[in-house]
Amino acid sequence: MIIPYFDIEWIIDLIKEQEPDRTDLIEQLEMNERRRWIRQPYIFLLSVEKPSKPGSECQFGENIVLEHEREGTIVLDILEDGRIYGVEFVDQTPQR
Repeated sequence: MIIPYFDIEWIIDLIKEQEPDRTDLIEQLEMNERRRWIRQPYIFLLSVEKPSKPGSECQFGENIVLEHEREGTIVLDILEDGRIYGVEFVDQTPQR
């Protein structure tokens, strides 16, 4: 049975296991007031308009790829200033 929500603790646990040096990401997620989201392919953690577009103050810096035994590949989109922009559940993204 598929759980109908995503819990931020899952991502925190994965970072601790797979990217333990990224305490900055763990701290950000632990401070996030929202703890659960309805399951969807992409979850926005920031409401930044048009990141990485010309004129935007927010530019993408890196992606962190995590593997979860049930959820599959999960990608964290990190802005240049280190904030987590969003979480992509690759295995839930519709194939084009």
